Amino acid sequence: MVPRLKIFQCVSGRSIFRTLELDLRLLGMIGAFVVICLVFNIATDGRFLTPRNLFNLSVQTASVAVMATGMVFVIVTRHIDLSVGSMLGFIGMTVAFLQVQILPDIFGFGHSAIWIIATLAAILMGACLGAAQGWIIGYLTVPAFIVTLGGFLVYRGAMWWVTKGQTQAPLDDRFRLMGGGAEGTLGETLSWGLGGCAAVAAVLLILNSRRRKIGHGFKVKPVWAEGILAAMTAGIIIGFVWIMNSYPVPDGAMRRIMTAQGLEWNGDIAWNHGVAIPVVILIVVTIAMTILASRTRFGRYVYATGGNPEATKLSGINTRLLTVKVFALMGALTGISAVIASARLNAVDVGLGTLDELRVIAAAVIGGTALSGGFGTIYGAVIGALIMQTLISGMASVGVDAPLQSIAVGLVLVLAVWIDIVYRRKTGVS
Repeated sequence: MVPRLKIFQCVSGRSIFRTLELDLRLLGMIGAFVVICLVFNIATDGRFLTPRNLFNLSVQTASVAVMATGMVFVIVTRHIDLSVGSMLGFIGMTVAFLQVQILPDIFGFGHSAIWIIATLAAILMGACLGAAQGWIIGYLTVPAFIVTLGGFLVYRGAMWWVTKGQTQAPLDDRFRLMGGGAEGTLGETLSWGLGGCAAVAAVLLILNSRRRKIGHGFKVKPVWAEGILAAMTAGIIIGFVWIMNSYPVPDGAMRRIMTAQGLEWNGDIAWNHGVAIPVVILIVVTIAMTILASRTRFGRYVYATGGNPEATKLSGINTRLLTVKVFALMGALTGISAVIASARLNAVDVGLGTLDELRVIAAAVIGGTALSGGFGTIYGAVIGALIMQTLISGMASVGVDAPLQSIAVGLVLVLAVWIDIVYRRKTGVS
């Protein structure tokens, strides 16, 4: 009885949140997301929280969220990038022009090399454009605000110049898979496999982190706390896959898919979507950027530069070259987002990427990235993008006009920054 009493007193005498060492910012963002979803679900008589709508929401979030992970590095280093929306449009139009006008004449329509060349061209083009901007900022010491504002105007004009304003469509069939849709998913079986592997990997990472802390003599959470965190993480992953696998493929799409495979569909086969390919791309980018931010010298230099630029220079770090690398990375991620956005629409017009720069910055800021530099998380930016897209989609579903949607998003952005400032003052977090 005594040991049980001691355990009970230990657990009940301390805050469960304190014991679990949960990030209050993360909890706040998740709580806000849940509240927003519940409000819109009630307003739409239960239509918002359906597998179909959540699937579409995940696909719509992917493009902005990928760029938001790069914007974290830009803002952390005390810069800003106002050009990402126009750059996305310029890259998307150029890549679409390649697929429609140039590559089919070289390889033939439907050749498997088209989508590969187009994707690599988008990433390489973004990296080069971003590096050029970073060089001007880092070595010519022109403020990032001015350089990227100029890029905002230049890329939007260049986008029109590529095709004289003509819409480019349709895009390559394989390329379109990266935009989602009925064909652009993993399907049920692969989705369950991915979810299972991700859940196991998450649990193993938590256990490995605990083992390493014990090995270095650091204080660790109680076993029950680690178990709760592992179960919550695995549950969220499996739950997400279950929702995506609950959305059936529409009859029209089923007929199109079966016909493409040379089969006849009589309504006797039913498939579910599963996890969309754009979401898989976002997951891969998020993991890679998290590792880059927390486990590499480059990531440490980025946060050190944002925290104290003068001390970083005195320590021998080449902050000018670091600036070039950060903006090149931002450009490469913009190229990936351009692939997702253009593939999802199966066409590119001169409006692609309009206002995306503001959505990306808002996602990073809502996710807790400090505009003063030195602090920001990759997962926060992704959740911020999800919250923002949920607001936009929810307001559209209840019939809110587009101008009012912009007003609401702007107010939420200001509110998020104010809450973050208050939180930092009260907790003393830098």
